[in-house]
Amino acid sequence: MPPPADIVKVAIEWPGAFPKLMEIDQKKPLSAIIKEVCDGIFLNVFFFSFVSGEAQNAQQLHERIQSSSMDAKLEALKDLASYSRDVTFAQEFINLDGISLLTQMVESGTDFGDMLSFTLTAFVELMDHGIVSWDTFSVAFIKKIASYVNKFAADISILQRSLAILESMVLNSHELYQKVAQEITIGQLIPHLQGTDQEIQTYTIAVINALFLKAPDDKRQEMANILAQKQLRAIILTHVIRAQRAINNEMAHQLYVLQVLTFNLLEDRMMTKMDPQDQAQRDIIFELRRIAFDAESEPNNSSGSIEKRKSMYTRDYKKLGFINHVNPAMDFTQTPPGMLALDNMLYFAKHHQDAYIRIVLENSSREDKHECPFGRSSIELTKMLCEILKVGELPSETCNDFHPMFFTHDRSFEEFFCICIQLLNKTWKEMRATSEDFNKVMQVVKEQIMRALTTKPSSLDQFKSKLQNLSYTEILKIRQSERMNQEDFQSRPILELKEKIQPEILELIKQQRLNRLVEGTCFRKLNSRRRQDKFWYCRLSPNHKVLHYGDLEESPQGEVPHDSLQDKLPVADIKAVVTGKDCPHMKEKGALKQNKEVLELAFSILYDSNGQLNFIAPDKHEYCIWTDGLNALLGKDMMSDLTRNDLDTLLSMEIKLRLLDLENIQIPDAPPPIPKEPSNYDFVYDCN
Repeated sequence: MPPPADIVKVAIEWPGAFPKLMEIDQKKPLSAIIKEVCDGIFLNVFFFSFVSGEAQNAQQLHERIQSSSMDAKLEALKDLASYSRDVTFAQEFINLDGISLLTQMVESGTDFGDMLSFTLTAFVELMDHGIVSWDTFSVAFIKKIASYVNKFAADISILQRSLAILESMVLNSHELYQKVAQEITIGQLIPHLQGTDQEIQTYTIAVINALFLKAPDDKRQEMANILAQKQLRAIILTHVIRAQRAINNEMAHQLYVLQVLTFNLLEDRMMTKMDPQDQAQRDIIFELRRIAFDAESEPNNSSGSIEKRKSMYTRDYKKLGFINHVNPAMDFTQTPPGMLALDNMLYFAKHHQDAYIRIVLENSSREDKHECPFGRSSIELTKMLCEILKVGELPSETCNDFHPMFFTHDRSFEEFFCICIQLLNKTWKEMRATSEDFNKVMQVVKEQIMRALTTKPSSLDQFKSKLQNLSYTEILKIRQSERMNQEDFQSRPILELKEKIQPEILELIKQQRLNRLVEGTCFRKLNSRRRQDKFWYCRLSPNHKVLHYGDLEESPQGEVPHDSLQDKLPVADIKAVVTGKDCPHMKEKGALKQNKEVLELAFSILYDSNGQLNFIAPDKHEYCIWTDGLNALLGKDMMSDLTRNDLDTLLSMEIKLRLLDLENIQIPDAPPPIPKEPSNYDFVYDCN
């Protein structure tokens, strides 16, 4: 069968490459034909030339940084620090044993100032590619890096890079953690928190977090006690306030990590069951009883028969609100919350004794079945607070959600419990609840706590004040208001009106998403090794035809101009947008794959020639904006939760606006029936 008339075979030869016979479809535009030729021949030649050039560049820099001339060596190290960001160059330089050369230069101690700063920068950039294992470094190198951190008058840039290296060492190698922990203590890091450079303070907290994360349990508790000291808490609280005012601040992330790691110290008690046979543990329950019911319950009081005392204990344990009146230790065998609940109850009884006695006696004296069971409430409340604060979970790589009030007290979780148990008792009375309403009360209390936490109170007193304004009556009003705002009218006319105006609303949402893509977003570069201070920016051209993107030295304060972004991708070349585990960078081996929250923020653009552009959104909102906008560019439906919420909100607002004139008028479910035709039309007036 002869080939189609529009298909011609052409032999193409390029210098340095073998001739190639290619079929050209003359119906295709010239640009498409040129692209096919480039893909077939020129791309291979270019790639070969590019790799060869990087290898030659790496060889030259490897020689230049060993120059005897100080000026030439400084210039070479400056170039090396810049080029090391490129993975192809990094691979070539590492193949020349470049990492060993840099470590030897650091260990020698002959370099200082800018020369040492560029050396450490190049080292950090090369190691961030994950080509070389962290386990290969000597004790001498670790001691040298640690010495730069221990020098309080060290150069800022040297100190910053040294802190970054120590953080990576600790996070990526258990053996190196042990070596670093011998050289660096929290006491040696504290002076860096007292300085004025916020970036140094951020890196310092990052190192503290890394040491905290890798430390054994006993060492971790020791570190927590140091961090809980009033003087250090005051220093950290200063950074908390500063980070709270900032947007997309790395300090906020490190404070969030510190908060999570501190609360995770509670996990051991949370997962420890009470041993009903352990007398020391049973004495804690007896102490709760003694504080509540005064001296008649003293353990040394042996008056009366054993049976009489058992009966008295059972009666008192019932008043305390335990489920198991005979042996209340059985109430603490469920994990979570385990022994943590008993710890909280004892703390409340000892440190807020008046409030504790009032709650217990107030409820034990009631006989109308409206008593609030203190024991059962405390156990369930502790479990709820652990869920809210995600005790026992590892910190997210992308979350910045920390609560300032937890940095204001050395026993913040216990104080948090004390405030919430008093709230629970107050809400129970407001709801006039009985034991059958227990779960309903807990749901309301959880809503009160969550709503107060979203306001980010700066102190525990402020949190308590917020709760005072969230009474049960107020919660009912808020719920009713939200139901009214989200009310879904089901009558036929309203549904038809919704159907009619929905396309207009979707078009409005689409334009908003595209406008946001035109403004652009700064994305953080992440890898499986450590959180990096590297950024890149991506934005859509005003004509919606090209995506412009490129690397940045630091997070921008506003929009980044198109002409400053080096790379671009035509929208017409985009084949698909994939999310989550379907993304190429989520299929790679590493810690990011295991992090659920990072997985939920990942999306990728797939384009011609197996190309890909990988994203990790800074938060869920930006993730929805970009996935919606990209799908809109490809002519696909916007399926994000944000679009659904925006559509519901805008539809509800639009319908309410259109129905304002019909207030207090009943809208029928069906249109009125069309009357029958009249028997004659004699009633029609003839104008002629």
